[in-house]
Amino acid sequence: MEPLYLKILRDLQADITSGLLAAGDQLPTEKELSEKYSVSRITSKRALNELEQKGLIERTRGKGSFVTGKLKTTAATNRVLILLPFTDDVAIGNLSGSVLPVMQHAQHELMIATYDFLNTHTPQDIKAEFDGLIYYTEDENQHLDLLFELSFADFPIVLLDKEVPDLSLPSFLSDNLAGGKKACDYLVKAGHKRIAYLFGDRHHPQSTRQRYLGYIQSLMEHQIDFHTSFEEDTTSEDHLLRYVKQNQITAFVCENDITAIQAMRTLRQAGLAIPQDISVVGFDNIQAAALVDPPLTTISQNFKAIGETAGEALLSWIKTGQKPNSQKIPVTLFVRESTKEIKS
Repeated sequence: MEPLYLKILRDLQADITSGLLAAGDQLPTEKELSEKYSVSRITSKRALNELEQKGLIERTRGKGSFVTGKLKTTAATNRVLILLPFTDDVAIGNLSGSVLPVMQHAQHELMIATYDFLNTHTPQDIKAEFDGLIYYTEDENQHLDLLFELSFADFPIVLLDKEVPDLSLPSFLSDNLAGGKKACDYLVKAGHKRIAYLFGDRHHPQSTRQRYLGYIQSLMEHQIDFHTSFEEDTTSEDHLLRYVKQNQITAFVCENDITAIQAMRTLRQAGLAIPQDISVVGFDNIQAAALVDPPLTTISQNFKAIGETAGEALLSWIKTGQKPNSQKIPVTLFVRESTKEIKS
């Protein structure tokens, strides 16, 4: 949850940067702010002190706080940093490639780096060298200290792919829950009732959990009792084949395309035909999904829209000082030959 003083600070800063409060205008007193926001005088005083440190207001004992119209910050660098877990981000839809045109149009330089960049650069370095940061969240527990320190200093940061629950930072990601539901809805409509969810790993990241919950939501809405338990272990070939046989599975919703392709291979080696015996739906629409035999039905993420939306939101934050809201980008079902209708 965002500290209360930050709420006051952001509201007043937005009023100043938007021109609602002009240079020379007087701000509400500590007492007035504490009553308006239902906080202590200490909290409202901290917000005013922060604004003074930023150079946005001047405080005069006995007279009050007044807008200066100036910001005591380092000069704009017209540079934005995007941090990815690896340089070649084809597996995550070339997100950097979709951000680049947005930055070029705004005449901002985009520097692309991996997490290794943080081994040689401190938060202070990042604030001095860049106007904002786009951070791909591979693990929501990673780099929490750095992200918190930058966020605490009101440095513009937007997150890609996952939210970080402990930080109030805007995130731009696919609507994974809707994607899991869309995949399962399609299989239900095709006549399947014994639909399983296939995890590729025992560790379930945020995106996988959301896709799983979408699968559960679809089954609930269609009043289908059978579902895969969240704790079910089907990660090994033996477990997968035993699970299929014991539960008479006719279709799988898979956490991603790699998991789906591996499952199809395992099932075919066991003498099962895809999709005649079992239908399979993946998630991500990686290049291999269209090339595998049979071509994989999958949910496609719109990485171009994710990158563009995140980039535009960050530039707006840099320009106006107002933090944008998080957004979930819609996904699309691509029907190929790994699925078929079955008769009830």
